[in-house]
Amino acid sequence: MNFDLYVDTSRKGISAAIAGSDGSYMEIVDTGAKGETLSASLDSLLQRAGASLDDVKRVMVTVGPGSFSGLRTGVAFCQGICFSGKRELFGVTTLQALECFGKQGEKTAVVIRARNGYWYLRLDENESFIETSEVVEKMKASNAAAAIKSIVADEAAQADETLKVLFEEIGANVTLDTGKPLSCWAPLFESVKPSLIQEANYIQPSYFEKLK
Repeated sequence: MNFDLYVDTSRKGISAAIAGSDGSYMEIVDTGAKGETLSASLDSLLQRAGASLDDVKRVMVTVGPGSFSGLRTGVAFCQGICFSGKRELFGVTTLQALECFGKQGEKTAVVIRARNGYWYLRLDENESFIETSEVVEKMKASNAAAAIKSIVADEAAQADETLKVLFEEIGANVTLDTGKPLSCWAPLFESVKPSLIQEANYIQPSYFEKLK
C-alpha cells in the first residue's frame, strides 16, 4: 500500500499526517513541538500505520508564509526524505493548503493573522500581506464580481470586529483554519508540480514597513 505524507510547520508546532491508498488516515498535531521532533512524529505515524518510509510515495509540505525556524525545518526535512528519488515532493503555500478546507468547487477566501492589524489573504489565487482595511476592500470587490461562498479564517480573524462584520455581510460559510484532516490538501497533488527544490517563504511581519 502507498502513502501520502503531509507536513505543516509554518504555524504553531508540527502537524503531520499520512493517508493510505486504502483510505486510512493518521495524524499528529503538537502545537508545542519543535522542529527536531518531526522525525519522531513521522516514525510514530508509520508505526501506527504498520508501514515504512519506503511506502511513502508523495510528500506535501507547506512553504509559508510563517515562522522562519518552523519552515526551515519542515522544508529541509521533507527535502531530505525525498532526496533519494523514491518519492515526490510537493511544496504548497500555507494559504493554498488552507484554501482546501473550504468547499471544493466554490470560491474561497483565506484570512489569517500576520500581526496586529495585518493579515495574510488568499483570494482569486493571489496572496497578500495587507492591513484590515485592504482586506475589506479586496474581499468586497471580489465578492461583487463573483460571490465568495466560503471563508477559511483563523481565530484572530473570526474575532476581529471589522472582519466579523465583513464576513456577515458577504454571507459566506466561515470555517476555522484548524481541525480538518490534512488529507483535504490531496487535490493539490493534481495542480502543483513536484520538485525537490523548495524555497520556504520567510515573510516576517515584524520586519514589514508599509510604504506611504
